[in-house]
Amino acid sequence: MNGVELFLLGRALMKMGEQALPGAGERTGNRAVLVVIGDVLEHPGTTISEVTARTGLPQSAVSGAVARLRETGSLVARTDPHDRRRTLLEPARELSERVSQVRATSIDDTLSAALGDADPAALTEVLAALELLSTRLGVRPGATAD
Repeated sequence: MNGVELFLLGRALMKMGEQALPGAGERTGNRAVLVVIGDVLEHPGTTISEVTARTGLPQSAVSGAVARLRETGSLVARTDPHDRRRTLLEPARELSERVSQVRATSIDDTLSAALGDADPAALTEVLAALELLSTRLGVRPGATAD
């Protein structure tokens, strides 16, 4: 596998992840929300400007995603004690109802459709490979998502 193939695999996995989210299709902007929450999880105590710089998303998309994540209880914002003009973003300590719903949703149907294969052994094999990859790369939640 080369870098381009890895990138394309990542995009395909992102699209499947979006499709697997509860309410996918009725909501827009899931990708920005997922990118923002991922960034805040990696950089707790960050600002909207810093998230914008790291993710490459437009500031308006980051602000919109932050507002949505705050509404669902996935993020909290607090005033920076060293510079009261800045707002710092942190992952919520308590799981919101939405986060619990997202985490409880299986990817089996989405993955099965993507594989185009009714063979349960193939689904089991790919799920195991994804679990292994996620564990080895340290991507297993603790992460929250909207």
